[in-house]
Amino acid sequence: MAHAIYAQLAPWYDLLDPVEDHADEAAQYREIFTQGGKGGCTLLELGAGAGNAAAFLQPDFQCTLADLSPQMQAISKAQNPHAEHVLGDMRSLRLERTFDAVLIHDAIVYMLTEADVLAALKTAFVHLRPGGTAVFAPDCTKESFHEVTELEEGNDGTRAMRALAWMYDPDPSDSTYTVDYAFLLKDGAEVKAVHDRHIEGLFSDQTWRRLIKEAGFDVEVAPREVEPGPYVDHIYVGRRPKR
Repeated sequence: MAHAIYAQLAPWYDLLDPVEDHADEAAQYREIFTQGGKGGCTLLELGAGAGNAAAFLQPDFQCTLADLSPQMQAISKAQNPHAEHVLGDMRSLRLERTFDAVLIHDAIVYMLTEADVLAALKTAFVHLRPGGTAVFAPDCTKESFHEVTELEEGNDGTRAMRALAWMYDPDPSDSTYTVDYAFLLKDGAEVKAVHDRHIEGLFSDQTWRRLIKEAGFDVEVAPREVEPGPYVDHIYVGRRPKR
């Protein structure tokens, strides 16, 4: 079953995750991909969702945006009309062409096993030209994870949303953690409540480095240069060897 926020609640997504909140992370991705130079290259984003990062990258990159959710792609198409959009699973997508850069950010958390993660990383590798750069930005690692409760809120004049997000790990011995969302959604005088549970992957830093190497990349680590959040940590940079 699809997560509610990516399906029936997709029309509310802009109140939960405003596009402007992604400017800083997109700036870091741009810097990594261009190494301080100009853009103008091709970029594949796997798990692009609403296209919020692409909204800031698109002026400098020719973007191809892949995601599983038609509802989220509809949002992305509206704000990224010049980008190519493809429905597909990051574990199995094969476009039979390569790009200068590949990006997988928070959607990688829905890979729940090492096999899932490796499949997604291999998708990134086969779509990256030799000498190209990939960025992998999981929300956290086992080392940085801790239980957190956050309150998100948004208003657009007609509608209002309040969302409680509770991140916790019911079984520290496995490779997942749980995020329970409790939404209160107000449209005019009507208010409804929705519970949405997400199971997300949780792997150690050592595991991430090992799997990225196994997929074929040379691995680097960069500090996560975004505003402080519950899991301020690092991101992984994969370079596809030129040979």
